Amino acid sequence: MGLPSVQSILFCCDHNAVRSPMAEGIMKQMFGTDVYVQSVGVMNDLEIDGFAIAVCAEIGVELSRHRSRSFDEMEQLGEPLSSFDMVVALSPMSQKRALELTRFFHTQVEYWPILDPTGSGETRDAKLTAYRQTRDQIRDELTKRWG
Repeated sequence: MGLPSVQSILFCCDHNAVRSPMAEGIMKQMFGTDVYVQSVGVMNDLEIDGFAIAVCAEIGVELSRHRSRSFDEMEQLGEPLSSFDMVVALSPMSQKRALELTRFFHTQVEYWPILDPTGSGETRDAKLTAYRQTRDQIRDELTKRWG
């Protein structure tokens, strides 16, 4: 697997509860400590989603210790957005926020239209299927982007 041409990547979505933690965890599994990876949300109003934890555990990615945080909290904790080489937005709202926050930096912003599985399915099995699709879509995008 080829290494990214960047040394630090920030994944972002709306709440940092499903898509961006999945992307962070899968990226860390793929590249270990060779790339610094974090995730945030536009808002921090939800805890990590149990279905996201479950479907990532199926592929050996641990998310249960993830703590959701927002762009603002990340900055307040002393990790400026300008310290990342790349921001990968996984939702339209997070793309808009990332572009606003990076307009004065040399930070690359990419948008990957990743399915939000949270409203999908009526049964547990149907929900898990939707979350697996999101997980696999993220993994496919990572593989497509970095081999």
